Amino acid sequence: MNPEDQYDKIFRYLYFHLHDKHAAEDLTQETFLRFLKSRTYRDENRQLQYLYTIARNLCRQHYRDRTITYTLEEQEDTPVSEGFEQPLLEQITLREAMQKLSPEDRELLFLHYVNGVPVTVISGMYMISRFAVYRRLKSILKRIRRELEGMENES
Repeated sequence: MNPEDQYDKIFRYLYFHLHDKHAAEDLTQETFLRFLKSRTYRDENRQLQYLYTIARNLCRQHYRDRTITYTLEEQEDTPVSEGFEQPLLEQITLREAMQKLSPEDRELLFLHYVNGVPVTVISGMYMISRFAVYRRLKSILKRIRRELEGMENES
């Protein structure tokens, strides 16, 4: 595995947690600097796991260190196109279902289905068996399906 090939995925992972492009860029660079600086991370079979572990720890450190400030930005008026309602409603419904999951469950889905992180790497990150990861992913997807079906029946 070439660590540079993982740069975009680590950025997406950090952005998923931080929702701040600049902070995600900074922490992505810091992740790779720490990875390349340390001799511990040279084990060929665990490089991907180490990259995500470093990124995860930097993300946690970022939350501990930062002062929370909220700013409201004015959004420009965007033209509305015909037929946008259905995809927008589906996106909102999925987002609501995802918000009902724990942060760790959302992270598992993101790692595996968005970033394509292998189950063996995820199992190493969470220190659980591959089979536990598979069972957990299956359970999470089942809960989302039930939630979406319940929302569909309500409307």
